[in-house]
Amino acid sequence: MTLDHLWAGWRHPYVTGAAAGGPDASIRQNTQPSGPPAADNGVVWRGDTALAVLNAYPYASGHLLVMPRRHVAGFDDLEPGESAELWAATQRAVAAVDAAYRPDGMNLGANLGRAAGAGIPQHLHLHVVPRWSGDTNFMTAVAGVRVIPEALDDSWRRLHGAWPAA
Repeated sequence: MTLDHLWAGWRHPYVTGAAAGGPDASIRQNTQPSGPPAADNGVVWRGDTALAVLNAYPYASGHLLVMPRRHVAGFDDLEPGESAELWAATQRAVAAVDAAYRPDGMNLGANLGRAAGAGIPQHLHLHVVPRWSGDTNFMTAVAGVRVIPEALDDSWRRLHGAWPAA
């Protein structure tokens, strides 16, 4: 009997971070005002109270996370201005993904709480995921693996360039 291996060494920081409470440190780092949006930090857009960042472990090329800069667990914790900027940023993220990728559709969602699938339940974030007809394949179903055909730096350049002006 042979055993095939599928190596995903880039996931090591995520897996080892999970033992220490998950990838929260990388989210926390990206919410601090440590500089302008850049490919090396994954931040596509940063506003006064919200930002859009590439998902480091995307479901598809162009997968964005839109979140408040302040750490809050749920929508009830947002101040009115934060809520308004979060939703405006989500609209702009949808427009940027559409312009950059021309997908057949998009998934928008929030996983609220660990039982709902939130990897970081203490920090509210919205997913904007481009989808194409036929974009699922046997790798996800059989091997539990996603095939992403684009490097994160390339995704950042496409999305940052397509981000609509305020």
